[in-house]
Amino acid sequence: MTVPTGTARTTAFETCESYDELVARVRAGELGPDPAAQRIAVAFTTRQAVRHAGRGTGYRNEVLSLRVGGAVGSCAVEPGALPDGAIDACVGADVARLLEHQLLPVRVAALDAYLMHVTPHAPENGARPVPLSAGTSLEKSRARARAVVELLDVPGGARVLVVGVVNSLLEELRWRGLGYVPCDLKGGLTEWGEEVATDALAEAGRCDALLVSGMTLGNDTFEPLRQHALAYGKQLVMFAQTGSAVLPRFLGHGVSAVCAEPYPFFWLDGGPGTVHRYGGPCPEGGR
Repeated sequence: MTVPTGTARTTAFETCESYDELVARVRAGELGPDPAAQRIAVAFTTRQAVRHAGRGTGYRNEVLSLRVGGAVGSCAVEPGALPDGAIDACVGADVARLLEHQLLPVRVAALDAYLMHVTPHAPENGARPVPLSAGTSLEKSRARARAVVELLDVPGGARVLVVGVVNSLLEELRWRGLGYVPCDLKGGLTEWGEEVATDALAEAGRCDALLVSGMTLGNDTFEPLRQHALAYGKQLVMFAQTGSAVLPRFLGHGVSAVCAEPYPFFWLDGGPGTVHRYGGPCPEGGR
């Protein structure tokens, strides 16, 4: 993969060549303390429904979050898909045990919590913080979208595969003169009436770059997209509430940049917040 001029690649942690390798190394205690000695103190879900003022469509989110020490790891799930007893089974369990849980979102949240505990988002770990100003839900959504899309380094007119449709991201791509192919397992239509594809890998071949939600970790579609980007030398930018501490571990191995957004997420309140960028170009300012 060619690294664009002005791209930041410095990290203070070890990266891995696949998701399975990362999990195996965590289990073996190679990336931090023994996961069997790290217990989940708090488990909770966050559910929301949103329809921003001035927007014609809305959506729902549900996120499982697990806490290890002062760190919170998260994985989004389809609303209503998480069994009622899942939270109770997580509380007090050690990370090693949850890395073998039958539910993939539990495994992802546990991995994220552990890695957040080991390597928090901080400048000394290679993260570049981007403040999000206080504002309405739409204002904060648009600010987050700018922070994400600035990590792309593609010429005007390029086509971007967007996996996990967020209308503010599509709006930002439109503003920058970039084409896109919206994709989401739920299908449907975008805010502008565009049909949403449901098979991301099938659409990837006709796109110049990939802009992908961390939710792909929780539905087991991340690895094929990472492998596609690696095989064809395409930029893969991740926007990550799910797995915000997991995805930077693949920088240089198919992932070119990550906009990491740990809990609490921008949509929870109107106050200021922060996202953390890894890799990608280092824009001077913005619009």
